[in-house]
Amino acid sequence: MRSSVVLFIVSNAFGQSAGEFAVGNIRAGAGETVSAMLRVPAGMDGDAVLPVTVIRGTRPGPVLAVVSGNHGYEYTPILASQRLRVSLDPKQMAGAVILVHLANPPSFFARTIYFSPVDRKNLNRVYPGKRDGTLSERIAYAITREVIEKSDYLVDLHCGDGNEWLRPYTYQAVTGDKKMDGAIAAMALAFGLDYIVLDEGRPKDPAQSLYCSTTAITRGKPALTVESGYLGNTDEESIGRLTGGVENLLRHLKIIGGAAKRLEHPVYLSPAVVVSSPETGVLFPKVSRDQTVRKGALLAQIRDLFGRPLAEVRSPLDGIVLYIVATPPIAKDQPVAFVGAVR
Repeated sequence: MRSSVVLFIVSNAFGQSAGEFAVGNIRAGAGETVSAMLRVPAGMDGDAVLPVTVIRGTRPGPVLAVVSGNHGYEYTPILASQRLRVSLDPKQMAGAVILVHLANPPSFFARTIYFSPVDRKNLNRVYPGKRDGTLSERIAYAITREVIEKSDYLVDLHCGDGNEWLRPYTYQAVTGDKKMDGAIAAMALAFGLDYIVLDEGRPKDPAQSLYCSTTAITRGKPALTVESGYLGNTDEESIGRLTGGVENLLRHLKIIGGAAKRLEHPVYLSPAVVVSSPETGVLFPKVSRDQTVRKGALLAQIRDLFGRPLAEVRSPLDGIVLYIVATPPIAKDQPVAFVGAVR
């Protein structure tokens, strides 16, 4: 599968070269890097502050938003965004980059997987959020209004959560709109992760977009979700895939100089299925990440708290194990594995 390079027309602040570019209370003039806290107003369950950096180029160009830490136990994106803040020189840039270094501080500081400790909601399932909702919903609302709506492109950085043994891959949304799909496909090839999941099932309604990247796409902004890292580790290889991918994407978008590389031999996967647990208990994985499995293969066994067998989890298709949960606790209906079929 090959895609032509498609760039959308820039519609945001960098059609103009004068004045400041603002993300909430954070304002950057031409050639400036400004880091500050974006405040999420208090509600019934407290408030939050999100660390955000705006890197403003000296020439007109597009705005790329890079969001890290929608899941607070996913550390490699958070560390990658800190390195990007230092490595990007605004005086050598066109357009701008918005770095959300940590979207979910409550989860990060409490070391929780998937869900916020405040409202027990998954931040990356409540977009575009609500102005008067719970804390996760208000965080999503602030990111939607102040980051997504002020960008032209977006990449949502993820990795395997603290319980997920994951191999790197990209989610490439397929919307049915030729221009949008071409732009997203070109971004995926520029980011450079070799496995690309063709994601045809994301919401179409901007008011019920659920996911960060889908919120951008339903507002006319090409976006990716990428995954590199696993089990709460902070290894250099996983961080480097993310920083290198963003930097090459910036070349592709002509925000920074240099020739963008293009992934030559992508592996496309579709369908791809998240396999959930039928029971609550203790999980014993029986496969490894990146392992090829046949339909019906045993992915994991679940035992009760006495060690007695409760259930088995089997692959619904022939494919590659993109991640497998590799820590013992498992709750009913939570993910156990993600398996994708090679096209």
